[in-house]
Amino acid sequence: MTPPTIDRATFDELKDTAGAEFAVELVDTFLAEAPEMLAELRRAFGAGDADAFRRTAHSLKSNGNTFGARTFAAMAKELELGGMAPVQAASGGPLEALASEYARVAGALTELKRG
Repeated sequence: MTPPTIDRATFDELKDTAGAEFAVELVDTFLAEAPEMLAELRRAFGAGDADAFRRTAHSLKSNGNTFGARTFAAMAKELELGGMAPVQAASGGPLEALASEYARVAGALTELKRG
């Protein structure tokens, strides 16, 4: 059984803590900024900039955790802690996997913010 794209309890807690309206603003900001961050992760990887790679992966991990996107956050954490060598060994595959998971997260968050 695959885990849900978004942990509903975490998302509901965010709405309760921050307020539903602000939670929607946070989602909108994440949906606007995450594609740029994924592009920055690829850029840092291509340039061999390990520090930018780690920082960007860390930010993606933190953002994913905020919304309960546990799989996405775990994948970003793996990149943050593992660095670029495993990504190089896998011919960039983990970056593509993270981008695919982001697409799932974006779709789920878009649905949740409507409800």
